Amino acid sequence: MRASSDSLGGVCGAMDRPGFTASLVAGGVAGVAVDLILFPLDTIKTRLQSPQGFNKAGGFRGIYAGVPSAAIGSFPNAAAFFITYEYVKWLWHTDSSSYLMPVKHMLAASAGEVIPFSLVQFPLWESLKALWSWRQDHVVDCWQSAVCGAFAGGFAAAVTTPLDVAKTRIMLAKAGSSTASGNVLSALHGVWRTQGLSGLFAGVFPRMAAISLGGFIFLGAYEQTRSLLLELGRERP
Repeated sequence: MRASSDSLGGVCGAMDRPGFTASLVAGGVAGVAVDLILFPLDTIKTRLQSPQGFNKAGGFRGIYAGVPSAAIGSFPNAAAFFITYEYVKWLWHTDSSSYLMPVKHMLAASAGEVIPFSLVQFPLWESLKALWSWRQDHVVDCWQSAVCGAFAGGFAAAVTTPLDVAKTRIMLAKAGSSTASGNVLSALHGVWRTQGLSGLFAGVFPRMAAISLGGFIFLGAYEQTRSLLLELGRERP
């Protein structure tokens, strides 16, 4: 049994019309929300990892320093990503080719932000929402979409951890070394040769935890804000 188009309109994830303005604003709000909540945690993590020690590195002082500039940058970036994502989904929308849905979501994510993480996270997020909707016979609520976002983010974080490790090695490499040249495959091979599989997945659990929380906040805030804006738009005469 499928929910009617009228019932879909007031629930998160509905695509009764493009709603590009709602996607633009909701994406920006979601980006700022993530920065405001996770920025201090990242600062604390960095200070805990400091060779000076947590207290000498600043402790809990000024953990929000730099948030305004980060938020100013994240609003347009997240807004641009989601309006592109929703536009590509709408452009490719079809009910007769459900088997192409993962491909459509991958293309939408890559159009918004061409990184492997998004290519894993967004198709999985959409698939989890579709599965949950099918199991309960109605479109997912916003909190359910946020839970799907957390799982999708955690999984994407796990499978892309080797790339994150390679990025870190390249950033910290000595100038002039082969790793410093920016060759990701070379960096991955170097980690594999010296540390094996455990080296490629170093820090996977903290990364999964942080990105799962970020996925819950980011995608949950996006869906909630977009749903509210679409509802307000429908109430206007």
